[in-house]
Amino acid sequence: MLRIFSTINGQTEQIEKPENGSWISLSKPTDVELTTVAQETGIDLADLRAPLDDEERSRVDVEDDYTMIIVDIPTVEERGGRDWYETIPLSIILTKNMIITVCMQDTPVLHPFMEGTIRGFNTFMRSRFILQILYRNATMYLRYLRIIDRESDKLELKLRHSMQNREIVMLMELSKTLVYFTTSLKSNEIVMEKLTTLGRFRQYPDDEDLLDDVITENKQAIEMANIYSGVLANMTDAFASIVSNNLNNVMRIFTIISITLSIPTLIFSMYGMNFQEGMLGMPLSDKPWGFAVIILISVAMSAVVTWFLTRSRMFK
Repeated sequence: MLRIFSTINGQTEQIEKPENGSWISLSKPTDVELTTVAQETGIDLADLRAPLDDEERSRVDVEDDYTMIIVDIPTVEERGGRDWYETIPLSIILTKNMIITVCMQDTPVLHPFMEGTIRGFNTFMRSRFILQILYRNATMYLRYLRIIDRESDKLELKLRHSMQNREIVMLMELSKTLVYFTTSLKSNEIVMEKLTTLGRFRQYPDDEDLLDDVITENKQAIEMANIYSGVLANMTDAFASIVSNNLNNVMRIFTIISITLSIPTLIFSMYGMNFQEGMLGMPLSDKPWGFAVIILISVAMSAVVTWFLTRSRMFK
């Protein structure tokens, strides 16, 4: 999707054709849109395609007529009725007259800029626009990290009584997400450090505080991702043992039930045998009340065995 925005009278408005100071947004672009932008701006088509590869690394490329900045941004993908968090590349291309963003998805990182809800946003102030995108990106990481932390707390409550592997697999998926987040945030940090020394990256007087805020938010996101990653790794190991113990407790109960039921089964099996005529019969088999007595004896023996097994060290 190709959209062009420009700040007109302090408001962000969508326009039809690119002009000086405008912002070209490419999200899930087609080959025709990429070719059109490449012809109108003089940007290499390969550079426009670079962020469409989800394995593209964060970096800063300085060309003769433009500067390309690629950073990793968080995204949410719904699979199996659940939200899964990943990172994808976002390219910010700075030319002499305009700024171009390219992403394989319609990312929510850029939506507030399109809607004009970002304070101080102006398409003509390109370097500040880049810092605002990076700041928005860092805050999105922090937001998703808090969501992941809440999801891990919910899984912790479920795992205390779980005997299945589904919750542990979900914990492993969250751990993998945190690894991706940490790696992407560290790569973004390197990009920010390079921007501070880039001669083409002209900062406005009020941008120093914004740049400090961007670096601070990114470092905070890295620390949170590292902390949550360590907690989830320990939690996964601990709850793997808990699931095993829960299963052992169930098997303990089944074993006690099996041993208890084997006693009346043995007694009734002996009484159910066919004996030859003239041989000694089973005790009480010739009494009218013998059946009731045998049942009572079986129940009593079963109760004694159950009481013993439940207090035995082997089954604790």
